[in-house]
Amino acid sequence: MSAIEMNARPSRDFSLHIAEAQSVLAQAAAQYAATEAGTALITQASSLGAEDVVISHIINSLKLDIGIFVLETGRLHKETLALLDKFKAESRAPVTVYKPVEESVVQFVAKEGLDAMYKSIDLRKACCGIRKMEPLERALKGKEAWITGLRKEQSGARADVPLVDVSEKRVKINPLANWTWGDVWHYIKENKVAYNPLHDAFFPSIGCEPCTRAISMGEDFRSGRWWWEDEAAKECGLHVKHAEGAEAGATSALPTSALPTSALPVSALPASALPTA
Repeated sequence: MSAIEMNARPSRDFSLHIAEAQSVLAQAAAQYAATEAGTALITQASSLGAEDVVISHIINSLKLDIGIFVLETGRLHKETLALLDKFKAESRAPVTVYKPVEESVVQFVAKEGLDAMYKSIDLRKACCGIRKMEPLERALKGKEAWITGLRKEQSGARADVPLVDVSEKRVKINPLANWTWGDVWHYIKENKVAYNPLHDAFFPSIGCEPCTRAISMGEDFRSGRWWWEDEAAKECGLHVKHAEGAEAGATSALPTSALPTSALPVSALPASALPTA
């Protein structure tokens, strides 16, 4: 049974959730439009997971001026790499791939071993730092905002995900914050969005190959990530809040009055942001 067959069950607010996501993305694209240098101040971070391919599809459908980046850690599944090639070839929005610094990887592996992540939480986080966090900083350099696929439903640690998070130095846009897993897959089904076939094999959350496993019925969405660790440690750092970020604040947050308190109808979007037939 495919992930679509298993999960594509929209919530009663599905159409409102779509309009909400379209609205917040269109507003963000306008707020963080390209500077005189020609570079937009916003980007989408994509792991090519189910949520991220939905967001990218909306960005492409609305022809928004938002680029997309993918962190190619060097330890991704072959299925993820194949999807990346397909996505790069078909995306209207530019797709940039960031890789870790080769010398840093070589030195770490030589000292700690290829699978050092299993030895301790500190070594796992060090590996994430080299393969994900440092490339992330390069990807976000010069950006005032970024877009993620975080949803409130994903885990207890993410239950308070807002549509727009201004608590750190860069504004974080979470257009699917209120979507259910069923909404995500119904959108993929209805729009024929290409997705990672690992989802068909019970991988709801997909990261690096050695740090991701399939889950069993009833397990938490992220229980297949770093499954050998304590539940409280299960983040790589990409979405961990930092106090210094909160103190610094956002340099160019979306105005509160512009944010949808409930889902906005599609008609509320700027005409230029709507997809053409």
